[in-house]
Amino acid sequence: MTGQVDFDSHTSDVVRAAVGAVNLLTSGYIGGREYSAAPSTDDVREVLYPHRADHTSDISESDIDQLSEYASRLRSVFIAADDGRFDDACEQTNALLKETQAAPVLARHDDEPWHLHFHAIDAGWARSWAASMATALAVVLGNPMCDRLGVCTASACDRVFVDTSRNGTKRFCSTACQNRAKAAAFRARQRAVDASVQGSVRHVRQAHL
Repeated sequence: MTGQVDFDSHTSDVVRAAVGAVNLLTSGYIGGREYSAAPSTDDVREVLYPHRADHTSDISESDIDQLSEYASRLRSVFIAADDGRFDDACEQTNALLKETQAAPVLARHDDEPWHLHFHAIDAGWARSWAASMATALAVVLGNPMCDRLGVCTASACDRVFVDTSRNGTKRFCSTACQNRAKAAAFRARQRAVDASVQGSVRHVRQAHL
């Protein structure tokens, strides 16, 4: 892998949306703190429509609840891929593709030109998003970059990410978690040095008794 990883524009956008949905809609830990998912409709809009602040699509609590259920299953795909269990990740993705009836279809709406979707035109809001997200993850898993789906390795954080770096060595969901892990590692090394120095001092003192 010699260059920065990128998929086609639409797939990249939907992969990012999948990461955002999993991190917003599933409880766990984030940045060293416990996280209980309770997103507002505005939170969801910000994650799913980042370039359309004026998006007026009605999103109900029921829609969010349904997408949250799909997000939990999408999280399992990230976890399996991060563990190197690619067979499991692919099988879980296939199950989502089948359940959401994901299928390529050309659509035209909101004064946009014809473009490709991966969900039935008449699918509900949550199932449409889940079908698209499952398809986007399938594209990742079906590529040599299948190991680019990850889970943050910082302590007390389990947010997911997709690694689009050149060398594929990303281990953290954010710069904040990376800095937190570096600071913790530095403190651990400093404690080890202090303990070693204290041990040497005790040894010298005992030798002179």
